[in-house]
Amino acid sequence: MDKALWSSRDQNSTLTVAICIFLGAITWIVFGQTLWHDFLNYDDDIYVYANPIVTSGVTLRGVAWAFTHVHAGNWHPLTTISHMLDCQLFGLKPGGHHFSNVLLHTAAVILLFLVLHQMTGALWRSAFVAAVFAIHPLRVESVAWIAERKDVLSGVFFMLTLAAYLRYVRKQTLSRFVLLTTAFACGLLTKPMLVTVPLVLLLLDYWPLQRMVDLQTLRKLALEKIPLLALSAASSVATILAQGGPTGEMEPFPLTWRMTNAVVTYLVYIAQMFWPAHLAAFYPHPENRLPVSAIILAAALLATITGVAFVLRRTRPYFIVGWLWYLGMLLPVIGVLQIGMQGHADRYTYLPQIGLYLLLTWGISDLLGSLRYRRSLLALGAGIVLVALTRSAQSQMPNWRDSETLWRNALAVTANNHVAHNNLAVLLQRRGQLDEAISHYRQALTIRSNSGQARHYLGLARTHSNLGSVLLRKGQIDEAIAECEAALKLRPAYADAHTNLGNALLQKGFVEQAIVHYEQALQTAPASAPALNNLAQIFATSHDARFRNGSRAILLAEQADQFSGRKNPVFVRTLAAAYAEFGEFNKAIDAAERALKLSIAQGDAALANDLRFDIDLYRVKLPPRDTPNESRP
Repeated sequence: MDKALWSSRDQNSTLTVAICIFLGAITWIVFGQTLWHDFLNYDDDIYVYANPIVTSGVTLRGVAWAFTHVHAGNWHPLTTISHMLDCQLFGLKPGGHHFSNVLLHTAAVILLFLVLHQMTGALWRSAFVAAVFAIHPLRVESVAWIAERKDVLSGVFFMLTLAAYLRYVRKQTLSRFVLLTTAFACGLLTKPMLVTVPLVLLLLDYWPLQRMVDLQTLRKLALEKIPLLALSAASSVATILAQGGPTGEMEPFPLTWRMTNAVVTYLVYIAQMFWPAHLAAFYPHPENRLPVSAIILAAALLATITGVAFVLRRTRPYFIVGWLWYLGMLLPVIGVLQIGMQGHADRYTYLPQIGLYLLLTWGISDLLGSLRYRRSLLALGAGIVLVALTRSAQSQMPNWRDSETLWRNALAVTANNHVAHNNLAVLLQRRGQLDEAISHYRQALTIRSNSGQARHYLGLARTHSNLGSVLLRKGQIDEAIAECEAALKLRPAYADAHTNLGNALLQKGFVEQAIVHYEQALQTAPASAPALNNLAQIFATSHDARFRNGSRAILLAEQADQFSGRKNPVFVRTLAAAYAEFGEFNKAIDAAERALKLSIAQGDAALANDLRFDIDLYRVKLPPRDTPNESRP
């Protein structure tokens, strides 16, 4: 008897390990190719490669900054620190950052399987749910996008929270509740979307944990969650404060638009779950263009499914648990509280859709009942689904390999996508493909101008300013000035527009007006390295003595150098010129030689030659007041 028992346990353990290996393998088969993908010009810059505090790696100053500052409009210090750790380990090699994302997603997948198996006792159903979660094409955005580290990291902490809760339920001790609270708090510090986790725990109390038997136990279980609810409330307040209000700087869409889009979006995500085609990095908000028939149909379907779930709550408890898991976890990002310009986003389904996977997996298994070939049918069906999802996800992966592919795909599968036009234009502008960049900027402006909510788009001003910058590079200075002024009419405190307008005015010879706009840029964004550098350049090198101010130039140039991570040779060149203007020629030589090394390392031969000329000037104690100015963007 004992030998048989141990043999059974060993077999189960071996099977569990084999399933974990399988889940890890299919996750890497789908997402392993991201190790050869690049950074994207969609939040990867502000999260990682253009953020000097993050690129400096894990430091005491950086950790303190993560806990005391808003990062990319959010307060998620553990996510920020994880990016710092990646920079510490991998530098700015994108493959390393992608490796971390895939590794974290793999951990979340395996933990989901183990937790579900422990909770339900259903080995194969738990494995199937975890497998679908692992490779569904809607996971691509969360895993393949470095800036979405918060999804996969919060996913790990979410699974750990479930595991800690199961452990607490089995033996309710203070130490186990502290462990549960700690895991949940860490999850909130990675992504505040986890504020609805206490609701998920209550649902699990109903099924499969079967702790909720009547209203009295419901009250008891709700009181048990009060410390967790308090953490959720604190995280919600922190998030609202971090974003400058419910919608940040952006004036919200009318409530009716947000409500109707939310109702339809719940059904959109379900449709994408079954047919994950035409996926994009950004889906434009439909505003008031949703057909009334679609809104009514969506509301009726949601109400019907909810009613069915309630009716089946006793005989099929997994139905109401899975359905309310889906509805509840999506609530913070469904769009009623506006958190962006998108209509919906694939990444928001990362954890909520697990509820639907539970509902369908257990439901189909029960539906087949005691059919003679039930196991064979389930195995065949599961195999077909997993192969189809794998192929679909693999077909989506190349769209995320670089910025150009990402945005051209978005333009191919969506309509009126102003964000895709704008971000593709930014990329083309940096490559010097100015005519095509101008074309995409103008298309973005046309789309926004036709929008009933055009003036509410913060990006309408992020587009006029960029177009002005491109026109300036093409020498169309008057047109550039007009675009920058249009940007400032929409958003008077827009630092980049002030900087670009200052650059244009400087080329027209209006130095005093340029200084005014650089100063205004710094009032809004004190850490704007381009504005700091360009103002320092004027104070250090102007031929007009009225504008020269060596001490102020040094202060501004040192800040520009610091905020750029001390890796921009143009900014270091300005610092050298500032030292020379102030008469500190030894410091000027040291700075210029540092800029020379950076320019050589970055392959900028023209700048290197200019710096050699500067160094010769400093050695004979001459400031470069009339030398060419390459520092202006």
